[in-house]
Amino acid sequence: MAFIDILRKYRRFHDERQWQSIDSARVEAVLRKSKLTLDDLPVLLSETAGAFLEDMAQRAAALTRKHFGSVISLFTPLYISNYCRNRCPYCSFSNAFSIERRQLTLEEIRREARVISDTGLRHILVLTGEDHRVADYTYIEQSLSVIADCFSAVGIEMYPLTEEQYGSLIAAGYVDSLTLYQETYNEELYRTLHTTGPKKDFVYRLEAIDRACRKNIRSVTIGALLGLDDFRREVYCTALHARYLQKQYPEVELTLSFPRIRPLVKEYVPRFPVTDKQLVQIITAFRLLFPTVGITLSTRETPRFRDGVIPLGITKVSAGVSTAVGGHTEKPSTTQFEIADHRSVEDMRLDLLKNGFQPVMHDWNMKMSVTG
Repeated sequence: MAFIDILRKYRRFHDERQWQSIDSARVEAVLRKSKLTLDDLPVLLSETAGAFLEDMAQRAAALTRKHFGSVISLFTPLYISNYCRNRCPYCSFSNAFSIERRQLTLEEIRREARVISDTGLRHILVLTGEDHRVADYTYIEQSLSVIADCFSAVGIEMYPLTEEQYGSLIAAGYVDSLTLYQETYNEELYRTLHTTGPKKDFVYRLEAIDRACRKNIRSVTIGALLGLDDFRREVYCTALHARYLQKQYPEVELTLSFPRIRPLVKEYVPRFPVTDKQLVQIITAFRLLFPTVGITLSTRETPRFRDGVIPLGITKVSAGVSTAVGGHTEKPSTTQFEIADHRSVEDMRLDLLKNGFQPVMHDWNMKMSVTG
């Protein structure tokens, strides 16, 4: 069964009461289990479970140490274009906003890549807006070929590609991972948020992960943008997606992320804001449900919050971040959103060491994977 059918079945039969009728005895029973199922997730995300957060956190920290030790992988994003045809109200790149539009030349990309590489990072995430007329596939391919010369692992977070395009980038050794957030798994809400541009196609975006997995991509990262819909429904759908991917593509490394909406060029007020406590509850619940799956925490969160949450399940963090095109050299454009943690790569590395973690700048080489 395709994931869209699984998702639609869940949305059709979802019952709000499953989140509201949970008592302490059910939470305690779930926390006594040695192995959890998707049916246990509503319990761990319930308001009642909030009173058990310390217990959940301790268990999540122990599972993280068991499966990942003290290792934390570091990466940074590289924005190469902010031209976009979509009108997403929660993103500064929306074509409804009058911002400075910029696309890096291949030489500018090379300079940005070298500046980042000089920090010691060998993992990078490449991002664009969604305008096929400007940042077309040829531009994407040429840009990634330049970037791949400087980094051992290159991920992309850009508009959905065809299966053949993913396959070409992977086979060439330009890309080894894909990050793609569905934004919201609520198909009806998705339509109201994406009224213009190619992003309108909910199913095509949802199935991009499958297209990359079928072409043997090494790693994928999924998630929803927290604040657009009730977080319990969104994270449960994320869990459904994660479980589907684990069963369908067991050879693909899976990572989860839970980004919260941040301030942008025009004020956007989330309908369903997620508190710090609720985000901790989400992260610890997912660690209990998915003990061996990676979890990324971005610079959308403050240094204090990140440092406090990292022991509870986080395996990957960004550092030295700019969400602007050209942000690593002298001419940055408008940022996609405001970041909350401005620490440099070196500052992040030293803080991780101080807190007892092992920061890893290079743990994968896609070139060896392709040629070997």
